[in-house]
Order: sequence, then C-alpha cells, then structure tokens
Amino acid sequence: MKQRIVLLGPPASGKGTQADRVASRFGIPHVSTGALLRSESARGTELGRKAESSTGRGLLVPDELVLRIIGQWIRNHGTRFIFDGFPRSVGQAAHLDAALAELQAPLDLIILLELSDEEIRRRVEARLSCLQCGATFSKSLHGLKIHDHCPHCGDRLVRRNDDVPEALEQRLHLYRGMTLPVVGYYERKVPHLMHRICAEEGSDAIFSKISTLVDEEGI
Repeated sequence: MKQRIVLLGPPASGKGTQADRVASRFGIPHVSTGALLRSESARGTELGRKAESSTGRGLLVPDELVLRIIGQWIRNHGTRFIFDGFPRSVGQAAHLDAALAELQAPLDLIILLELSDEEIRRRVEARLSCLQCGATFSKSLHGLKIHDHCPHCGDRLVRRNDDVPEALEQRLHLYRGMTLPVVGYYERKVPHLMHRICAEEGSDAIFSKISTLVDEEGI
C-alpha cells in the first residue's frame, strides 16, 4: 500500500473530498495546506495573517510560509500522508523531495485530478465552506445556503474570499503558470509514480480509481 501520496488538481476538482475518503479507508493522514493555513488564520497567528493577505487576493501563499507549516507537520506526525494540493510550485516540489530524501521516505504515488475551466467555475459558484473544520459543500448537491450550520461541526457556512469570481480567475492563472509545471516536474523525474484521473466523473468512480492505485503493491 502507498504511504506517501501527493494529490494535485485545479480548484474545485475534489482533492479534499477524495483525500478525506482515502484517509478514512486506508488510515493515511490527510494533510491540506489550505486547511492548515485557514486554521492559523482563524487563530489569528502571524503565519495565518500573512497567508490570508495572499489568499484573499487569489494569490498563492508564499513558498516560505507553506514549507514552514508542512515541515512542522512532518516533524510532529511523521511520513505517512496524503498531501492535498501541495506542492503548488516546482520549488515546493524540489524542497519536499529533498526533505523526504533526508528521511529516506520518498513519495510513492502522485495523482492529478483534471477538470475543465467551465466545470471549475460552475462548481466554485455553488461551493460553501466551513472555516472552522475546512469542510466544503455544494449548494446544489447538498441543499445548503450561506450561513447554514456546517453538518460536520456546526459552525456557519460561508463563501471563501478566494471563491469570488475575480479571485478564482487569478487562482486559475496561477494554477496554470505555477502548479501545472509541478506535473511536468514529476513526469520527468518519476514518471512511474504519476497518474492522471478525469475529475468530471462521479465521486465514487474517481475514488475507486484512486483506491486501486493506493492499494497496489510495488510500482
């Protein structure tokens, strides 16, 4: 079974949902840099304030901040993980590879969820988020609306600052310019670990494909 997994994809491609399901089925900790940074922001820490100043404008959080929080997580929890949306730049990917090499614990699976821009925009328009626990929901699929209580923790549901149209377009621009090159980086360096999955399929079909990859022995 794979133990160190990177799950990549554009906004609204279902990374968080699929990572949660992997964590539940296989017992591999789900690590969302977005959720970690939002938690820091909710607690009013310096790291959270710096991150919020970027995400509120649709910008990527600077590498230095992301790497600090990921390094802290690995030190505290070890080298079993499914990273949701990290690394988001080639620099972050190279840093992660170097850190894991020192621990003799390299990545063993990388998955890209692919989704069209049209579908991304449709999903983001319908998305509601809980800033307390990090869960996301769809207004159309779950029958929820802004300020309803989160079904998971009871806090209020909101639209994230980076889900407004202007910020989303900036996020898509940055995703194409900075995060998609990470896919090329891995395909050149470890092509046998890289797998692409269409994220326009149903959630269960996507999870079935991911589960097969996670459960495979060897490469």
